[in-house]
Amino acid sequence: MTEHRIDETSHETWIGKLDAYLDGELDSNQMQGLDRHLRECPGCTAEVLRRVQWKRAIHSAGQCYVPDPALRERIQKSIAPAKPGWWQWRPVFAATAAVLLLLAGARIVQQEIAQPKQHLVQESRVAGELADMHVATLASANPVDVVSSDRHNVKPWFAGKIPFSFDLPELQGSQFELVGGRVTYLEQSPGAQLLFRVRKHQISVFIFQAKAMPGIMPGNMPTDFEKAKEMDARSFHLESWQRNGLQYFAISDVAPEELRALRELLNQ
Repeated sequence: MTEHRIDETSHETWIGKLDAYLDGELDSNQMQGLDRHLRECPGCTAEVLRRVQWKRAIHSAGQCYVPDPALRERIQKSIAPAKPGWWQWRPVFAATAAVLLLLAGARIVQQEIAQPKQHLVQESRVAGELADMHVATLASANPVDVVSSDRHNVKPWFAGKIPFSFDLPELQGSQFELVGGRVTYLEQSPGAQLLFRVRKHQISVFIFQAKAMPGIMPGNMPTDFEKAKEMDARSFHLESWQRNGLQYFAISDVAPEELRALRELLNQ
C-alpha cells in the first residue's frame, strides 16, 4: 500500500493562511486550494475546526453580558456635585418638569422600538451561530455521528438523544441525498443536525423545538447573508420555518430555490 504523504512545504504555507481563510480574506483561487488541502490534511482540518469553535465561543461570550441598567445611575451619582439649597432650584422647576415629561415620552418610544430590535439582534446572532456550526461541519473529518442515506436508519438513531421526534421524507428520485446526522445545541437546547448533499454541495438542516426558540420569528430571519467578513468567502443562504411545533433551519451555499425545494420535501 502506498502511504499518502502531505507536502510539508505546502502544509506550512496553508497553516499560515488559516486565519485569513476564516476571516474571508483569501481570493477564490486560494480558497479553492485550501479547500483541497483540508480534504487531504486531517491536521489542518482539525485546526480549522478548533479555530471556528474558538471564534464562536468568543462571539457567544460577547453576547452573554450587558451592562447593569443601574450602572449609569451609579456613575452619575458618583460624579454629581454637591446639591445646592432647595431654594436655588425654584426658578427651574417648570423647565425640569417639562424635560421630565419629554424624557418619559422618549422612554415609552424607546421601549416600543427596543422589542423588535432585540428580536433582530437575537435572530442575527442565531443566524451567525448556525453558519458557524455549518462551517465547522464542513471542516470536520467526521461531520455526522450516524452515517446513512437511509431515513429508516437516521431517524431512529435520534430516539432518546433529543426530546422530540421528526419525520424524514423519501428522497429517492429527488436531487438530494441524505448523508447522516448528529445531535447539536442552539440556545442551550438540544436538536438534530441533518446533512444533505446536492451535487458537490452540503446542506445542513437544524431542527429544534419551537418553544425552545421563543425569540425566533421565522419571517424575520435573514435569508441571505455574507459570512465572508467572519468565516469564509462563500455566501450562505438560510431558510427557516416552523412545523408541528418544531423550528427548522436549512443553511448552505446552494441557490435559494434549492433550499426551498428541500424545505418542501421536509414539509411533506
